[in-house]
Amino acid sequence: MSDFPSEHDLEAYLDEALPAAQMAEIELALRRNPKLTRRLALINSRRDAGVHTVGEIWRRHRLTCPTREQLGGYLLGVVDDDLSDYIRFHLDDVGCRLCLANKADLEAQQGESAAAQTRRRRYFQSSAGLLRRDDT
Repeated sequence: MSDFPSEHDLEAYLDEALPAAQMAEIELALRRNPKLTRRLALINSRRDAGVHTVGEIWRRHRLTCPTREQLGGYLLGVVDDDLSDYIRFHLDDVGCRLCLANKADLEAQQGESAAAQTRRRRYFQSSAGLLRRDDT
């Protein structure tokens, strides 16, 4: 019997914690392989019964995920090298969808903040001549 996907992969699939490409690959395999579907159902029923593995608890509680503050520091380039290397590994190699979404959100906020500052500056520059000066 093929080891793909592993039990770990199937548990992560149930948690939607895999990169999109791997999720699609497992979805396709599930559609084609009834044995794999039964394996997934068995894992799901075990979870429903309250039996959890250490790995499952680890993933569910996101113990390896950097905090939002750490991700923000990473984007600003202010975290130490070890943490920066880990975050890069977590995002690029592990492909954590939750952290990638957090990163995208933080990047969007940074873009909005920069745009707001530009608007404020332009507004001020355009209205500076309209302000009255009291020369009394």
